[in-house]
Amino acid sequence: MVLFAVMVVAVSIGAVNIPVADVWRILLHHVTGQGATADPATDQIVWSFRAPRVALAALVGAGLGVAGAVLQTLVSNPLADPIVLGFSYGASLGAVLVITLGGLAGLGVSGAAFVGALAAGALVFALGQRRGRLAPTRLVLAGVTVGYVLLSMTSFVQLLATPTELRTVMFWMLGSVAGAQWDQLPTVTVVVLTSTVVLTLFGRRLNALLAGDESATALGVDVNRLRAVLLVISALLTGTVIAVAGGIGFVGLMIPHLVRLTVGADHRRLLPLTALLGAVYLVVVDLLSRTVNRPNELPLGILTALLGAPFFLWLLRRNKGLDTV
Repeated sequence: MVLFAVMVVAVSIGAVNIPVADVWRILLHHVTGQGATADPATDQIVWSFRAPRVALAALVGAGLGVAGAVLQTLVSNPLADPIVLGFSYGASLGAVLVITLGGLAGLGVSGAAFVGALAAGALVFALGQRRGRLAPTRLVLAGVTVGYVLLSMTSFVQLLATPTELRTVMFWMLGSVAGAQWDQLPTVTVVVLTSTVVLTLFGRRLNALLAGDESATALGVDVNRLRAVLLVISALLTGTVIAVAGGIGFVGLMIPHLVRLTVGADHRRLLPLTALLGAVYLVVVDLLSRTVNRPNELPLGILTALLGAPFFLWLLRRNKGLDTV
C-alpha cells in the first residue's frame, strides 16, 4: 500500500500538477476499462508519460536493492553493491558498445548489458580470491579496479561516437527513466519479480552463507554452486535494469542496510522488504529529479550519488574491521 500510494503521488506531481483523484480515475479507466477518463491532454500526461516512468523507477529500485543485498551476502562484505563490484560498469560498457556500434554479436542493449555485467562479475570474483577462497576486502579492491578499467574503456568508446550518439550515451550513463515506455516494462517486471522470488526461496542457504563457508558446507550447502547461481542472477538483475535506466549507483548499497537495521539479516524477510523499499526510494528520487530544478531534469545518478556517498563513508567508518584483509 505504501509503494502504491507513493507511486500515485509521484504520477500526480510534475511540471503540471494533477489531482490525485484524477490520476486514480485515469489509471482505473486504463486498467479496468471502467469509469470516465479525463481530458485527452491530462490522460496522455498520466498514462503515456508519467505512469510508465514511475513504474520503471520502482522496478529498477527493487532490482538494484535486491542485487545489492545478495552481493553483500555473497562476498561477506557490507560495502558490496553492483557498482562497487564492477557489475554496473560492465553492463554500461556492453550497452554503450551496442549504442555506438549498432550491435554486438547480434545482442541488443539489454543482452549486451547482461553479458557485460556477468563478465565483470566473473573477473572480479577471480581476482578477489586468495588461496581459492573469497577475501572480502580483496573483492572490493578488485571491483573498484575492474570498474575503473571498464569505465576507461567506456570513455574510449565514447570518443568513437557521433555527437548524437554521444548525447544519448552521456544521458544514459548518468541514469534516467525519462524515456520509459509501457513496452519496456514486461521484461523488466518478469526479471525483477522472478529473481526476487527465486532468491527469497534461497533464503535459508543465503542465511547459511552468513555463518561462513565451512558452516554453510556443514549444513549441506554447495557453496561454490550457490555462489555461481547467485552471481548469474545478480548479473541478470543488474544488466536488465541498467539496460533500461542507465548507470544508477548506491541503491544496492544503501537500501539493504536500512532494511537490516529494521528487520535483521534473515533473507526470507530481507529480500522482499529490500525490493519494496528500493522501489519506494527510487520513485521518490525520480520525483526529486524532475521537480527540484524545474523545468530542467537531473539525472538519477547524480541524486543517488549525493545521497549514497555519505552513507558509504558512514558505513566504511562503522565497519572498521574491514581494514584487515
